[in-house]
Amino acid sequence: MNENQLAAVISKQPYPLLFVTISGAHLYGFPSPDSDYDLRGSHILPVQDVIGLNDGHETIEISGNKDGFELDLVTHDIKKFFSLLLKKNGYVLEQLYSPLIVHTTPEHEELKAIVTGCITRYHSHHYLGFAKTQWRLFEKERPRRVKPLLYVYRVLLTGIYLMRTGIVEANLVKLNEEFNLPQIPDLIVRKIAGVEQSFLEDANVEFHRAEYERLSNELEEASKFSHLPETPSCKQKLNELLVRLRMKNER
Repeated sequence: MNENQLAAVISKQPYPLLFVTISGAHLYGFPSPDSDYDLRGSHILPVQDVIGLNDGHETIEISGNKDGFELDLVTHDIKKFFSLLLKKNGYVLEQLYSPLIVHTTPEHEELKAIVTGCITRYHSHHYLGFAKTQWRLFEKERPRRVKPLLYVYRVLLTGIYLMRTGIVEANLVKLNEEFNLPQIPDLIVRKIAGVEQSFLEDANVEFHRAEYERLSNELEEASKFSHLPETPSCKQKLNELLVRLRMKNER
């Protein structure tokens, strides 16, 4: 994959784009050779598509092989995307703040500044729930896969770091520079060197279960003592930006 291939995909989108970033394993720091490219972002529907009776294209999804690489592109209209930002949704935070930028605008930067006021201590619930789902998946599968276990560690460390600093960091390699968990580098090497569905035949399940429980408790404690607010304070600024983007798109 190269920038020209991504630009070609983006150029074919039917509506103006606020931003598009790379998410998934490439953002998290452990892509396998066969990992697809998860592109996420927000588009801007024209006024006539949002004020009439007909449903607009609130969400656009494209997946498949594009010019030799696997692609999964999902964009939401700005109203839906902004609404998700107000619902303590960690996915959209990570998409917004991803440093792997495919397409950006001045308003993308403005949005990132505004959304610092949307981050609350209750974003911890997203990360606790996501980790619980991935742990159950890891525990029940035979043979066990590396991917869900890496996701357990990634989301818990992201959540703890967010509660402590207010900064969204989704890359497990960078997170482990802070947390120094000795098991992480080997798991990442296995995932990067293998395929997307790499197996972990020699998994020490009891060790990883103890780590999952420890880090979950640490996230709950970090949330309890976090300096982050309980409720978002950015709704009015989001509304103003949404209206401005919608009207600008009509010119």
